[in-house]
Amino acid sequence: MTTFADPDDKFNEMFSECVKKAGSIEVICGSMFSGKTEELIRRLKRAQFANQKVEIYKPGVDVRYSEDQVVSHDFHSIPSTPIDTPASMLLLSSDVDVVGIDEAQFFDDTIVEVAQTLANRGIRVIIAGLDTDFAGKPFGPMPALMAVAEDVQKVHAICVKCGSPANNSHRLSQDDSLVVLGEKDVYEPLCRHCYNAAVAEDSLRG
Repeated sequence: MTTFADPDDKFNEMFSECVKKAGSIEVICGSMFSGKTEELIRRLKRAQFANQKVEIYKPGVDVRYSEDQVVSHDFHSIPSTPIDTPASMLLLSSDVDVVGIDEAQFFDDTIVEVAQTLANRGIRVIIAGLDTDFAGKPFGPMPALMAVAEDVQKVHAICVKCGSPANNSHRLSQDDSLVVLGEKDVYEPLCRHCYNAAVAEDSLRG
């Protein structure tokens, strides 16, 4: 007896294979305390539940909560590999389905090419980072990463002054270094209006 393959089955098989091979870049951005890392962890754990092979990286400089864990402000965590240069990801990410990157703003601009290379290999790349620094300026490679990403999600904190959606990370100290690690003792999330008022007050103080 002769049997014929269902064309729909063949199409679904081809479609699934294409999806499997199609890499992508997703960027989660926002201010301090906006839930960026929490959303990154959520997506990565969903991928793990789906039996996908996941690798997670973070800048070696970020040791606020842990040296080898990505940890959100509400203490959700996932194991990670601290690295100093983005190129390390190309060597360590063999035979993986998903790559997660936290605090991407702390990496240099080579992370853009690395993310593109990984995505072109068919890997889903999920990146979280601050889109602006304490001075309200675009932070490091984040604008370029958002430009090449297939999907960008901007998340917001709550302004501690008025309760509006917050998009700015106001630094409470007078340190004007670009990178100052800290939590609520160093930063506060503010909306545009309250941030501008706080900056004006800071300038009057000195």
